[in-house]
Amino acid sequence: MKFDYDVLIVGAGPGGIFTSYELAKSEKNLKVGVFELGRALDKRKCPIDGKKVKSCIKCPVCNIMSGFGGAGAFSDGKYNITNQFGGTLYEYIGKQQALELMRYVDEINLSHGGEGTKLYSTADTAIKRTCLENGLHLLDAQVRHLGTDINYVVMGNIYAELKDKVDFHFNTAISDIKKIEGGYEVYTEKGEKYTCRNCVVSVGRSGSKWMETVCNSLDIATRSNRVDIGVRVELPAVTFSKLTDELYESKIVYRTEKFEDLVRTFCMNPNGVVVNENTNGIVTVNGHSYEDPEKHTENTNFALLVSKHFSEPFKDSNGYGESIARLSNMLGGGVIVQRFGDLVRGRRSTEARIMENFVTPTLAATPGDLSLVIPKRILDGIIEMIYALDKIAPGTANDDTLLYGVEVKFYNMEVKLDNNLETTNKGLYVIGDGSGVTHSLSHASASGVYVARHILETME
Repeated sequence: MKFDYDVLIVGAGPGGIFTSYELAKSEKNLKVGVFELGRALDKRKCPIDGKKVKSCIKCPVCNIMSGFGGAGAFSDGKYNITNQFGGTLYEYIGKQQALELMRYVDEINLSHGGEGTKLYSTADTAIKRTCLENGLHLLDAQVRHLGTDINYVVMGNIYAELKDKVDFHFNTAISDIKKIEGGYEVYTEKGEKYTCRNCVVSVGRSGSKWMETVCNSLDIATRSNRVDIGVRVELPAVTFSKLTDELYESKIVYRTEKFEDLVRTFCMNPNGVVVNENTNGIVTVNGHSYEDPEKHTENTNFALLVSKHFSEPFKDSNGYGESIARLSNMLGGGVIVQRFGDLVRGRRSTEARIMENFVTPTLAATPGDLSLVIPKRILDGIIEMIYALDKIAPGTANDDTLLYGVEVKFYNMEVKLDNNLETTNKGLYVIGDGSGVTHSLSHASASGVYVARHILETME
């Protein structure tokens, strides 16, 4: 049977991009197609301009979350080279190979416009000891910070190299994947059908619900994953400068005294901005930062997250996170912002209090009361973590520190995969954050390279 594509990739996020990159640079002249729900990189533009449009208008397809580059295209471009966080890819391919692939991805980024950006490291830092002395744990990693602006340039250069070697289908949602003899049929919502010998699914976290339907239809086993729920903290950049100047991204974990829950910092953005995200029609909060000094703000922002796992009888972790985010949207019309001083005093923030605050918010959010949205156990852990961070970064627990809610990190259920990231259906691979295996740009990109190389080996 003649197939339309040797390899058909669903999703043009980091996993899909690096799968197609590795296939395209081989000498096998494979026919590769990439199908993406969103737009091409240069067509992706969020309508929020801060003037006419100040908050999320819930576009049918979010330009921040979907399109070439995936949700990572407009992120702050942090590539963490580590096995300590960002996913469990190493459990499938080994720790050494996982790190080697992440470094390979870093080399590609550098050669496509990322040269000159700084590589930070937590190795041999005195900050680790300071954290331990205060009940905090700094995780080990090397961190390449591209910045939102340079990250965009890198993605654009990679696309320019690929566009004549790979068929890109933008604004094309995939409705179904069916197994046929020797390969797969892939159906679009436009009513089109394409056949392929190998199919690589890389739909990211925003494709979690769709991925679940595919697994059900193809009888692929899955298991429930976690959901991360928390807030985004914004404070003066100088408060965290001791950490960010040396480490840039510091992943710090704290075990709460009250419940012994783990609270962690995530996605730190020195001199950055707080932004909206739209996932399946739910508005949540995130953060960006830029390499260009002219785009720097006086604030630093980062997330504080608590992971929740569920088993019997309730298994829908993402559904739980969505319900909390929807409550925030219901009360605030989107994202809620609250002064830390107001939160600990048990009162809601108002427009007047935000206007008088010494920290000026970088996102137009609705002043409110996060205690009406976030479950008490989670909120207690976040408050306890803020006081713990105040010991290593004095000023973190100031009244004027801003908390935006909610921040939710949705994780796909973990798809049952073998060591090649292949499902029980031969020739069907699931990679990136959509697999539940990776949770970061570096891990997702590395998984794409790994699967591409495996496919090339099978076609020798």
